[in-house]
Amino acid sequence: MEVIYSAAQLTFRTVSLREAGKTIGFVPTMGALHVGHLTLVHQSILENSITVVSIFVNPTQFNDKGDLDKYPRMPERDLEMLRTTGCNIVFMPNEKEIYPEPDTRLFDFGGLDKIMEGKQRPGHFNGVAQVVTRFFDIVKPHRAYFGLKDFQQLAIIKKVVSDLQYQVEIIPCAIVREPDGLAMSSRNMLLSSKEHFQALAISKTLFSAKTMKNHSTPEEVRKYVMAKLRSSEGVELEYFDIIHGVTLQPVKKWETKDFIVGCVAARVGKIRLIDNINFSS
Repeated sequence: MEVIYSAAQLTFRTVSLREAGKTIGFVPTMGALHVGHLTLVHQSILENSITVVSIFVNPTQFNDKGDLDKYPRMPERDLEMLRTTGCNIVFMPNEKEIYPEPDTRLFDFGGLDKIMEGKQRPGHFNGVAQVVTRFFDIVKPHRAYFGLKDFQQLAIIKKVVSDLQYQVEIIPCAIVREPDGLAMSSRNMLLSSKEHFQALAISKTLFSAKTMKNHSTPEEVRKYVMAKLRSSEGVELEYFDIIHGVTLQPVKKWETKDFIVGCVAARVGKIRLIDNINFSS
């Protein structure tokens, strides 16, 4: 496994690999790796000649400096985990490598950023688009792998790739959960044992909501989830929305042919968690 810190060096390496006929899979991460990240890496290894994993905590996607400061960083542990996967290249740039000059680009997401995460975290998705496009320019991957837990982010990245005509296939990967059902997240390690237990209300409520589809309207399900989480000890609900999986618009009635997802964000203690459930599967 090769560790590269320079953007120019990585680009030289990946261009050479492409010219040699190799396919490149890319897994962008902010480190603090867990099994969910490793499933993305394993899928990339299965589908490509070369797999590149980045570890970079991107400052432009944090609208709360406190959240940026406390984001877990454990690079040595991350590298040890990646060595077990068969990953070929790890890209660990500093901020200057990604942003040699301040990135002032503003992206138009066609309204996809006006609800849910975008509404709660102004500027967040613009920062995501900045760093993802920088990575695509540096890594030049054939395929890039993203977890479905960040559902709105995935929809926005797909739009950016389409709008800017990047020749990158975006591969969505299923949510990986802890044995108790909590969606895996780098932030989980910041939860105390009590908070972890309290956070289970999020996934349990989503699983219950899915069973209501056949006898309740989307609005009834939405009200149930909101009431349940608002009454759960230690959980501070930010939002729960039932949306169309492509347009991200609110869904008023169930349509079997449609892709419908319920997305939630909540704080447990000081830790912000997101999750979602696919009502169509």
